Amino acid sequence: MPTKKLRVIAEIQRKLAERAVERPLPLKEVKTVGAVDVSYRGNTAFPAFVLCSFPECKPLKTKTAKVKVGYPYIPTFFFLRETGPVLRVALGEEFDVLLVEGHGRAHPRRYGLASHLGLVLKRPTVGVAKKALRGVSRKLYTRVGKAYVSVGHLVDLESAVKIVESLEERGYPKPLRLADKLSKVRG
Repeated sequence: MPTKKLRVIAEIQRKLAERAVERPLPLKEVKTVGAVDVSYRGNTAFPAFVLCSFPECKPLKTKTAKVKVGYPYIPTFFFLRETGPVLRVALGEEFDVLLVEGHGRAHPRRYGLASHLGLVLKRPTVGVAKKALRGVSRKLYTRVGKAYVSVGHLVDLESAVKIVESLEERGYPKPLRLADKLSKVRG
């Protein structure tokens, strides 16, 4: 993708970051947690959605799809590649909070995939990543087990951390572990 176009997209990310809302999410109101992850084979994406009860994490529903990839992987522009596939499985689903395999505010422009999906879906989202991005303030994420947790949209960092801690299994939140496995079975 041309550098000029990426600069324009980066500026759009900075502006959209201002629309992402951070606020407490009372855990007593959370009854269900959704999780999304995507695996790839060539130019095909295999997104998976898992819905679990909270805090027991009993699987309630799964959904998968097969989608042609529209964008290459470009560091810090992950949302371009994953938004379409994730929306194929998440749109129309009911959940109280969505765990997203990717960053939220813990992003150089404070607007990663979790923030983008939160704005698009108008739902609380939490970014959960396997590694921190370079150049991002440690104030924007907390490590829980093996995961780096950040605010996506309509949740604050304290609430996001509590949700992920409640669902942690072997260092990673169980709903995302299930979504990851399901996406790879499809792929």
